[in-house]
Amino acid sequence: MPHVIAEPCIGTKDAACVDVCPVDCIHPTKAEGDHAAATQLFIDPDVCIDCGLCVDECPVHAIFPADDLPQEWIHYIQLNSAHFKK
Repeated sequence: MPHVIAEPCIGTKDAACVDVCPVDCIHPTKAEGDHAAATQLFIDPDVCIDCGLCVDECPVHAIFPADDLPQEWIHYIQLNSAHFKK
């Protein structure tokens, strides 16, 4: 099960998680044109290898394994996935 970025990332978009991801599944990066307009970062569930490196790097504790996501943020599973279906 992939990891999911949830509500605490909104407005923060700290890129520490992007830097440690070995498979480049967290977007938009600061180098991408849509980074400024994005409200948060997203994890591509089709690329995430569930390594967990991003969890410890997130300064606002916004990244969770999908199975451990707090119930009030369960809709972030779909939001992360939808970001990559554009």
